[in-house]
Amino acid sequence: MPSTPLISVAPMMDCTDRHDRYFLRLIAPDVLLYTEMITAQALTYGDRDKLLAYDALEHPVALQLGGSDPTMLSACAKMGEDRGYDEINLNVGCPSPRVSLGRFGACLMLEPDLVAECVSAMNQSVSIPVTVKCRIGVDEQDSYPLLHAFIAKIASAGCKTFIIHARKAWLSGLSPKQNREVPPLCYDVVYQIKKDFPSLTIILNGGVKTIADINAHLALVDGVMIGRAAYSNPYLLADIQANYFNNNDILSRPEVVNQFLPYVSNQIKNGVKLTNITRHILGLFQGQWGGAAWRRYLSQHAYLKTSGIEIIEQALLLVEGRSC
Repeated sequence: MPSTPLISVAPMMDCTDRHDRYFLRLIAPDVLLYTEMITAQALTYGDRDKLLAYDALEHPVALQLGGSDPTMLSACAKMGEDRGYDEINLNVGCPSPRVSLGRFGACLMLEPDLVAECVSAMNQSVSIPVTVKCRIGVDEQDSYPLLHAFIAKIASAGCKTFIIHARKAWLSGLSPKQNREVPPLCYDVVYQIKKDFPSLTIILNGGVKTIADINAHLALVDGVMIGRAAYSNPYLLADIQANYFNNNDILSRPEVVNQFLPYVSNQIKNGVKLTNITRHILGLFQGQWGGAAWRRYLSQHAYLKTSGIEIIEQALLLVEGRSC
């Protein structure tokens, strides 16, 4: 096990954009952050400057890629390294039908040879870690021997770190949201992978919501990845920072807001809509006095065309002095 636990916030579509990552970094300086999944085709043919943009404050930050073309993924991994990302992650876990149609995400677990080819090509083009995020199985292909063989094949291609969502994925019949909730969590499967591959770094994902959850998993794997719990209740990361990293770096909730304001002001000047930022901070005061008022005020006022940082400042007045 690593001396410092590996704790990260999951890549979440429409959630972990650059504004959210900047905000989360103010709460927890040491937790690893991931971008939303960016497809290799989008990077190859689209506005890569916009897609790869991030603030230096976000480090450590990993770039998650989606795709199945080894040559294209290799080039995109190199783009990520050149932009200063700390890790390149290949998405082999997203069950979205749209993603499957593009031949990437969870459907790739049914093509381990292709995934190995992709990982090998990416490793040859970069010197930073290339990691894989996957599920424990797909559809009826969910036996432990199949998962074991998949991990072995990808590890032989040079992948040393696997983030494993402890649920299988259904490629049809369930929405992406249902795929995060309906298939049962099978933590023992991930634990067994760690036992069978002790030299690999195994990160567990799925249903992790509390410090108690993290502690239980860290006894058996190398790290945990937190998803929706970190988005709906972002100050959970302060507890994580205090428990596993440097307690001296923790800001109070109002301090987080005040340090976030200059960033927000600059983004608005650059044409970003306030609501594109405030949607990420609605849960900051979850469970605190005034938390509902904070959320309500931002929701009711941030969408106005003339809204600026004064909306956040006014919302803070509703809770400041009553929260820690």
